[in-house]
Amino acid sequence: MTHSAPVALNLLDPQSLLASAGALGILLVMFAETGLLIGFFLPGDSLLFTAGLLCASTNHSAVRLSLPAVLAAAAAGALAGAETGYFIGRGAGQALLIRPGRPRLGDGVHRARTAIERYGPRRAVVLARFIPVVRTVMNPLAGAIGMPLALFTIWQVAGGLLWSAGLTLAGYALGSRVSGIDNYLLPIIAVIVVVSLIPLALEALRRRPGRRAGNGREDCAAPEHQGSS
Repeated sequence: MTHSAPVALNLLDPQSLLASAGALGILLVMFAETGLLIGFFLPGDSLLFTAGLLCASTNHSAVRLSLPAVLAAAAAGALAGAETGYFIGRGAGQALLIRPGRPRLGDGVHRARTAIERYGPRRAVVLARFIPVVRTVMNPLAGAIGMPLALFTIWQVAGGLLWSAGLTLAGYALGSRVSGIDNYLLPIIAVIVVVSLIPLALEALRRRPGRRAGNGREDCAAPEHQGSS
């Protein structure tokens, strides 16, 4: 009788994590990434998409997942994590989010605040689900700034279900339509990671010092034009 070798758990590798922990691993990662500030590095987007894809795969022997179990675990982790993050922020206050030694978290806090100011709390809480790091800090930030619990809960549930089910079902749809797609998991995951980082790259370009200086020169030139008319 042959025994398959145990798969080493790698939190940053969706395939390894799913092979080692299955749906329970999805629940724990979703909870940590959306509820605990230490989970900002976890692969939420790629994990959900990969799990959905593997639910539809018939050729992958190492990982066998049930779509209902994956959807339930993803939703439970995402919703419970967000609610936990909110209460952590509410109890600890904004001091919890000041991390001089963690520039990536600090940038996430800045972007979460900007989203709230630009889109309002409802849309910001929903949109944050789709942006890495921002979805980690948005929930404690909402608690720290005193966003009403009922308002936060309604919209974090809406965003959490849309994000977790949407990415999982997108992966499942691809796996159902393309035979043997699980043989190309690494490039697919790489594409998902790149796409998920696009909002961060666009924000970084928008905040470039050269662009700010250009905007400042335009602002200074405007009054002269008005005065000469």
